[in-house]
Amino acid sequence: MKRILSGMQPSGKLHLGNYFGALKNWVDLQDDFECFFFIADWHALSSLYENPRLIKDFSYEVAVDWLSAGLDPEKCTLFLQSKIPEHAELHLILSMMVPVPWLERNPTYKEKQDEVKKVDMSTYGFLGYPVLQTADIVLYRADLVPVGIDQAPHLELSREIVRRFHHLYKKNVFVEPDAKISSIPKLNGLDGRKMSKSYDNAIFLSDNEKEVAKKVKQMLTDPARARRDDPGDPEVCNLYPFHKIYSPQSMQDEVAEGCRSAKIGCGDCKNMLTETMLRNMRPIMERRSEITKKPKEVEEIIAEGTRKAQLVATSTLDRVKQAMKIK
Repeated sequence: MKRILSGMQPSGKLHLGNYFGALKNWVDLQDDFECFFFIADWHALSSLYENPRLIKDFSYEVAVDWLSAGLDPEKCTLFLQSKIPEHAELHLILSMMVPVPWLERNPTYKEKQDEVKKVDMSTYGFLGYPVLQTADIVLYRADLVPVGIDQAPHLELSREIVRRFHHLYKKNVFVEPDAKISSIPKLNGLDGRKMSKSYDNAIFLSDNEKEVAKKVKQMLTDPARARRDDPGDPEVCNLYPFHKIYSPQSMQDEVAEGCRSAKIGCGDCKNMLTETMLRNMRPIMERRSEITKKPKEVEEIIAEGTRKAQLVATSTLDRVKQAMKIK
């Protein structure tokens, strides 16, 4: 089996953008690959350094969301980044050899600064997060990293860092990771912008049925439909991408035709979407209800996964130090 590595920051509750952007794909991958998935709590410090006490609670919530969504600890390794000191140590080692211009050209560096207004993101730690990200990947000698097509260039920096290390120390220690491209549906938040906790426009995996229904009613629709009998265009409506994900093809066709001809109103469309969304989300909600009754089991799953991941990380860092002749 080829090995896959990916992680998520515990910077808040997971939402549908996180689920369809990564988590659902992880659930599918765990049957065919050796998967290591980690809670990236060190990375979360880049935006929560003023309130680090939140990270512990958020980490637990992420673990619950993962298990509720269908990640199976019998099939994949789930672990906590900060409990494995090799992440921080390899990050330090790699940071000594990565040119600053490599980091400054990272498009996410500017994008995140523009998106997050409440926290000063112009920090050394955030500038260097791709180096920590590289350490995360190469510690586990991962063959593949699942990303969307727009994120593939970000992985190239990790590949460059690996090549630089091998060139400097004349020994191939790491696996040069490849991107495993996954199709990520475009899914905006309630207001039509990117779904984000920062924008307060998200539907969370932890929302109950009433909360989901309330949020669907708040979603923006085609602005051309100012009145009930105005025809619209489903392709510019914020609801239709959700129908494409959750609704059967017959309902998608009904919604599209009804929108263009004004046979159905936006309220009708929202009611239909609420019904089909909840039908699909209930299994996750039900698993979450059971999982939250057993917090100690959740903690033990992450602890056991961390012990397993530690063995791999320790072995890799030993090889790094041997190559550098510092051990």
